Amino acid sequence: MKVSAAKENILKKIRKALIHSTPIPFPQSEGNDAVFEPSKQELEVEFAEKFTNLLGKFIFCADEVELLSQMSALVAANKWTDVFCKDERLKKIFFKKFSPVISERELANCQASITDCEALIARTGSIVMSSAQQSGRTVSVYAPVHICIAYTSQLVYDIKDGLKKIKERYADHIPSLITFATGPSRTADIEKTLVVGVHGPKEVYVFLVDGPTPK
Repeated sequence: MKVSAAKENILKKIRKALIHSTPIPFPQSEGNDAVFEPSKQELEVEFAEKFTNLLGKFIFCADEVELLSQMSALVAANKWTDVFCKDERLKKIFFKKFSPVISERELANCQASITDCEALIARTGSIVMSSAQQSGRTVSVYAPVHICIAYTSQLVYDIKDGLKKIKERYADHIPSLITFATGPSRTADIEKTLVVGVHGPKEVYVFLVDGPTPK
């Protein structure tokens, strides 16, 4: 079988490359070292900056008493009458103050939804959720407004730290779905114009409560 001159030239280059291999230009990238510099400020501040830059709305609460006060102001300002919540622990927090505004009725027609989360990623301003939560797969994406209740103990710096947190919590029973929600849904597919809320919530709130995650 006759080999063309062009093909022979390519084969020669391949043989030469195999004999004289090129050293890896960035050997450190092959290890387990972090690619990004560690945060130089508190994780709460880092998350708040990144999250608000992505059009998220951030509210810090010293405790659950302040959480109720801040939530009350938000519900009143928006005149909400139907806020969906499937998480039993969160419903207990809000029940006395907001019954029957916050309940588990019909997700499709609610004005906002409330969920907890698995973790918050400070570097990217992302909310980490999973199918193992009581809220399930759909609550955070179907409502026009998503409200996430989180605690400072759930803050981690990078994505790998969030995944490690999930692995530690669930061990050999990793949830079938892990979601990273970074601000309201958005697309720029149409004439490169940014449109918010096309395939998910138009607004995303994070209420960050100072303290450990309640059991």
